[in-house]
Amino acid sequence: MRTVRALFKTMRPKQWTKNAFVFTALVFDRKLFVPDPLLKTVLAFLLFCLASGVVYIINDLADMENDRQHPTKRYRPLAAGELSPRLAAWAAGLFGITALGGALAVDQGLALILAGYLALQLAYSFFLKHLVIIDVMSVAAGFVLRVAAGVVVVQVERFSPWLYVCTTLLALFIAINRRRHELTLLADNAANHRRILNEYSLTFLDEMNSMVTASTVIAYSLYTFSAPNLPANNTMMLTIPFVLYGLFRYLYLVHVKGEGGAPDELILKDIPLLLTVLLWIVSVVLILYLFPTGK
Repeated sequence: MRTVRALFKTMRPKQWTKNAFVFTALVFDRKLFVPDPLLKTVLAFLLFCLASGVVYIINDLADMENDRQHPTKRYRPLAAGELSPRLAAWAAGLFGITALGGALAVDQGLALILAGYLALQLAYSFFLKHLVIIDVMSVAAGFVLRVAAGVVVVQVERFSPWLYVCTTLLALFIAINRRRHELTLLADNAANHRRILNEYSLTFLDEMNSMVTASTVIAYSLYTFSAPNLPANNTMMLTIPFVLYGLFRYLYLVHVKGEGGAPDELILKDIPLLLTVLLWIVSVVLILYLFPTGK
């Protein structure tokens, strides 16, 4: 039982919240209450959770020695010696095959995207995360693939490409702030834990952050009043303040409170940020499903 708990912990279920991006197409294509697309999206979400678990196992296997030098990551089961590396490797292989097989049963397009996601994450774990700038762009690509998976299973009719842009920018925003948190937390020991941190500086990350934050607000704002198939009365623009506050709140937590190491957990832990996300979701659903489209 202890081994099972250690394996489950290594799969980081708290971070599976990021797989909710799979639901983007379902919501914005106005099919949230249509049974077949809803079922397929839920299955895609569960398969991405399983695939994410595989990625985390492999990532912890690859980073086991470096994690032992980290103030918090040293308590991860593999780094702490609570889980056998051989057992973890076998579990990763079994879960990976199961995820791909399940995806193929749901939709061939989903299987291809999930395979691409796993290939990207493996490349990231062993290679891409050591390339400056490419590392954060690879993280963003993983989020875009989640959105694409939802697009495939829903077979969208009213999905705007603007949402791919917004997803990319938001993912970059999170990844850059995570790098900043790591650089600040580890200080002089940063390069020993993650070599790529030696290529970054706080000034450089803050400049990247400023560019991405502004671009995110602009891209989302353009989406709310220029994308086709949105309500004719432009009420989607009313959701912009939620996006602004959410970004500002996240920056506050990173820059003032020194948090941001695990963005998925941060959203669940910080009540104002969680409420902002929930209010944005509720407002988007109400606006999309209660008002007629303009085009």
